[in-house]
Amino acid sequence: MNATNSLKDKCNANSFKKLEELDNKLLLEWLGDCVQLCQPESVYVCDDSETDAEYIRQKALTSGGEKALATKGHTVHFDGPKDQARDPEHTAYLLPEGMTLGPFRNTIERQKGLKELDDLFKDSMAGKEMYILFFCLGPTGSDFSIPCVQITDSAYVAHSEDILYRRGYQHFKKVAAKEAPFRFLHSAGRLENNVSQDVEKRRIWIDLGGMRVYSINTQYAGNTVGLKKLALRLAIKKAHQEGWLAEHMLLMGIHGPEGRKSYFTGAFPSACGKTSTAMLPGETIVGDDIAYLRKRDGKVVAANVERGIFGIIRDVNPKDDPVIADTITKPDEIIFSNVLINKDNAPRWLGDERPPPEEGMNFYGDWNQGLTDVHGNEVPYAHKNARYTLRLNSLKNVDQALEDPKGVEVKGIIYGGRDSTVWLPVQQSFDWQHGVITMGASLESETTAATLGAEGQRKFDPMSCIDFLPSLLADHLDRYLSFSKGIKNMPTIFSVNYFQKDAKGGYLTAMEDKRVWLKWMELKVNGDVQAKKLPTGYIPLYEDLEKLFRQVLNKAYTKQDYDQQFKLKIPEFLEKTRRIIDIYKKQATNIPPAVFETLQAQEKRLKETQQEHGDYILPDMFG
Repeated sequence: MNATNSLKDKCNANSFKKLEELDNKLLLEWLGDCVQLCQPESVYVCDDSETDAEYIRQKALTSGGEKALATKGHTVHFDGPKDQARDPEHTAYLLPEGMTLGPFRNTIERQKGLKELDDLFKDSMAGKEMYILFFCLGPTGSDFSIPCVQITDSAYVAHSEDILYRRGYQHFKKVAAKEAPFRFLHSAGRLENNVSQDVEKRRIWIDLGGMRVYSINTQYAGNTVGLKKLALRLAIKKAHQEGWLAEHMLLMGIHGPEGRKSYFTGAFPSACGKTSTAMLPGETIVGDDIAYLRKRDGKVVAANVERGIFGIIRDVNPKDDPVIADTITKPDEIIFSNVLINKDNAPRWLGDERPPPEEGMNFYGDWNQGLTDVHGNEVPYAHKNARYTLRLNSLKNVDQALEDPKGVEVKGIIYGGRDSTVWLPVQQSFDWQHGVITMGASLESETTAATLGAEGQRKFDPMSCIDFLPSLLADHLDRYLSFSKGIKNMPTIFSVNYFQKDAKGGYLTAMEDKRVWLKWMELKVNGDVQAKKLPTGYIPLYEDLEKLFRQVLNKAYTKQDYDQQFKLKIPEFLEKTRRIIDIYKKQATNIPPAVFETLQAQEKRLKETQQEHGDYILPDMFG
């Protein structure tokens, strides 16, 4: 039986008719190949209808992949103790023999990798239903749009994608024959209690030659929701070829005086304040995770790739994240993952500002206080990387431009990570090149629970996308630097750091203080405030911050606060600058000369300032 006939044999008449109407022979052949390989019991094809969306929701419940909670529309999914985060060790690019992406990324020879995938996927869906879904990255009907097809045997994964992405069957019908879609094949593998069991055989492999992604023996959404970080890798390659940027960035509107609104993008590694920044009270959110940036009519414009949020729920509470906290406690279509479910059939998570539960069910199974794992370690009542999945239009602060096919003009770009010692709360770059290199390309962050491995390690993460680059880092930097060509007024680049600590380990800024840093940036890009020039960039004037703290937070901001937060620590800054220079020297590839020129120029400025003023310099020492 040929591949297409195998596909037809597994579909009901309505499902196969949906595929025929796409009029795409190559797609049918690929889908048929996947059916022959995975051998599902049946195949269900989704279009854009609410009927198909409801079918997936119900299958998620009846299969046990999700469980209904007390609040209408709320469900919970558990991934199991060994499947709780992205898995960099088993995420790799399939490359032709002789091709390299340099350090920091795993690669495997393409034919060898495809052979192993054939072995892993063989009969992986036996006894299960295969779901075929069509989505669109970016608003449909725009130059941001990329058609995608997802195959999965997990109704939870399919349900998650329906919340997070725009349904794209109709868009697919219009463009799929003209434009090669991104393709994703996923199987949860062998299940026990709806948890993937063979996690030691977990694979998340990206085939750049075929613009396809394969994932197996996992259900954690960061490894399986194809259109998220997996698609980002494909989109970056496409962007490099076509002259635009696909970025791991939030997109938000910051509201200024007299009804003004300025749009900013921002790149933050996981658990570094990205979603909480995008969700700040008083501002509006277009997206919290991935944005496409294009040049149009002499401006940089951006759109959110997604229509939903797959957010870390830890520490979400009414005080620090009021919009999210309000949304996830009301009836709506929301998936919670790896939280605890208490006796009232309601979710609990770490940092929710309520008394700890005594018992319940979590990612480990039945849980009670004092429970330990096989190694004698206490099991927390919820996982540090527990999540919520919801649609952006559920939020009262969603921006009206979310579905605008034209996108929005970008006035500023923010880079931020976890840095307890070096970076200041907020700085503005001198120009595009200085910002790209000393802020974006120098981004480091102390690791968290969102990635498997030890916490608290300093990770080099340029543009917060090192894990997602499908090219040499040198090529990505070159595309970034050349992106400014033809644009008179490029977005202003800023760095932020919400995680400065004092000598005793206490944070120097409160969580809500980021509202002030963003308001200052909005004023700065519109020319409403001045700044002090340091060797590393521009910082706010004390008078402006004192006024903003009163206006925005109704909070006193003292000169002592300012001096402590914006004190320039030259030895630490020099150490970081040299460390970044050494990292780029070890790349052994064609790093753009501007990288070394810009970093060495900053190093020179720091040394000259150190000779004149000493190691630790208060802001008043600068003009």
